[in-house]
Amino acid sequence: MDDAGLEEIRKQRMAEMQAQQGSGQNKQMEQQARAQEMKNNMLSAILDQKARARLNTVAQVKPERAQKVEMMLIQMFQRGQVMGKIGEEELRKMLEEVSKNDTKTTKVNFDRRRVQLDSDSD
Repeated sequence: MDDAGLEEIRKQRMAEMQAQQGSGQNKQMEQQARAQEMKNNMLSAILDQKARARLNTVAQVKPERAQKVEMMLIQMFQRGQVMGKIGEEELRKMLEEVSKNDTKTTKVNFDRRRVQLDSDSD
């Protein structure tokens, strides 16, 4: 085979590999979209309208906290622990529980440097 023939085969193979990789990413994006849609359907079945609105508001401000509560709700629903729709007050209690577990301590250190013109040195 000559160089032109080999180069043509390489180009075809490269195009095939890129097409396969692109379709793999599309499949993954479709799976993620389906999973998100299933999660939203479950949450709309679990929460009433006001509670759902509150959870969406929390998700905008603190997405990790909202995600934890969503997972808690879905697990409770799958275990059969949820009877009827959860209201806003019950959701607030769950959010408070999660926030108590996630409290982070903030430490502030003051770095005071002495300057030659400091009045304390007199």
